[in-house]
Amino acid sequence: MGRRAELVFIPTPGVGHLVSTVELVKRLIDRDEGLSAAILVMTLTDNSAVKSTINSISSSSFAIRIRFIELPEPEQMSASGATSPFKNYLNSIERYIPSVRGFIMGEGNLGSKSQPRLAAFVVDMFCASMIDVANEFGIPSYVFFTSSASFLGAMFHLQALQEDGQDISLLVNSNAAIDYPGFEKKFPAKLLPYEMKDEDVGKVFLSLAKRFKETKGVMVNTFEDIDSRAVEYMSYNKLSKLYAVGPILNLKTADNTVVDDILKWLDGQPLASVVFLCFGSKGSCREDQVRQIAYALEKSGHGFLWSLRRPSPVGTFQTPRDYDDPSEVLPEGFLDRTAGRGKVIGWAPQSQVLAHRAVGGFVTHCGWNSTLESVWFGVPMAVWPMYAEQHFNAFALVEEIGMAVEMSMEYRKEIESAVPAEVIERGIRLLMGGEREEMKAKVKQMREWSRKALMEGGSSHLNLGQFIEDIYSSICQSWK
Repeated sequence: MGRRAELVFIPTPGVGHLVSTVELVKRLIDRDEGLSAAILVMTLTDNSAVKSTINSISSSSFAIRIRFIELPEPEQMSASGATSPFKNYLNSIERYIPSVRGFIMGEGNLGSKSQPRLAAFVVDMFCASMIDVANEFGIPSYVFFTSSASFLGAMFHLQALQEDGQDISLLVNSNAAIDYPGFEKKFPAKLLPYEMKDEDVGKVFLSLAKRFKETKGVMVNTFEDIDSRAVEYMSYNKLSKLYAVGPILNLKTADNTVVDDILKWLDGQPLASVVFLCFGSKGSCREDQVRQIAYALEKSGHGFLWSLRRPSPVGTFQTPRDYDDPSEVLPEGFLDRTAGRGKVIGWAPQSQVLAHRAVGGFVTHCGWNSTLESVWFGVPMAVWPMYAEQHFNAFALVEEIGMAVEMSMEYRKEIESAVPAEVIERGIRLLMGGEREEMKAKVKQMREWSRKALMEGGSSHLNLGQFIEDIYSSICQSWK
């Protein structure tokens, strides 16, 4: 009988993290026929997209070795004494610990030599509380980090500063620059996640990095060429065993009338003439900002495809919805004046759009998945970060790597002022102009490196193989 092992994956609630987890699992079990996986699914919001993801795998060739366990919702889910949405979010995840413990006790095969051995927990970056369950049962644990290695290294660096007595919230509230070894240039502290302005929230956030060090290692959705300095920094200082295994992307094409209509319109546009504006699955803008974007697009004269979505209710985890009639928030006559060269849509099939020959630039919120997709297809970016670690990613793309232009680096959804039309227009012209040859060459080079990393002998291919060998090695040691 060949070697066999089962891995338990615990993704952060929400379809974005679930999709990345599923793609990682597919890559692992495709690489080694002895591996299987149980994905434990938590739901905090409308789970229709989650259900769709599960159903797509359940009807595929991977179904025999991937099982989804939909955890029962804990009682009193809404009760929380947390003072911030981030702390409330972590508390909501922690309430699932009894359900995870129950699964392990019931189906873990902890002592069986006839069934695939439960070899390890792989917990999402925001599910660090689940490491306690792994420790309770003596199971090795790993982290799946869905942002960049540069941001992971920054978390370790800031956590060390905090342990030395530095109040990180004072840095975030200042104009100070951080001398972070993962970057060549000093990093503006004010571009750290907005909620870290609160000292208590900052401590909670950086405590995640401390927990990562308790695990056997961290798998990161990145490749070494885009994060080389940070990878070297963490390896040299032995902060954690790092497996850069990306880019992990879901490039499955959607097939419906909405997608067909978008792609047909793009088919009619000249090569690399269209700027694509899309702000991620949670991205949206207030009405005043929508109007400023519209004014800029109209004046720029460039072709555009704009994913415009209605903001979610304040204080909820809901994802933005499409407008029934986008003209209700756009300047009067905008759609008529830009007809032909521009198209306003709701949800966008992002990877299919970025793959299209007509798209010449991408105005993005700098979510890491979106960044990797843009790199994969070699599309230059204009950065417009909005929340979380997106400002950090934007700085890396513009200042460190030189493969993007700045639209607005300091915009925050929490701040009332809108980015004015003239700033947006300037960013579009920089992105779509012909004078940015050095940036475009860097994008093309990074595109090639991202693909080579996944080929046999590439850095991510080797790192994934090392992770698999480490999993089996830990099983052999536990049987002794």
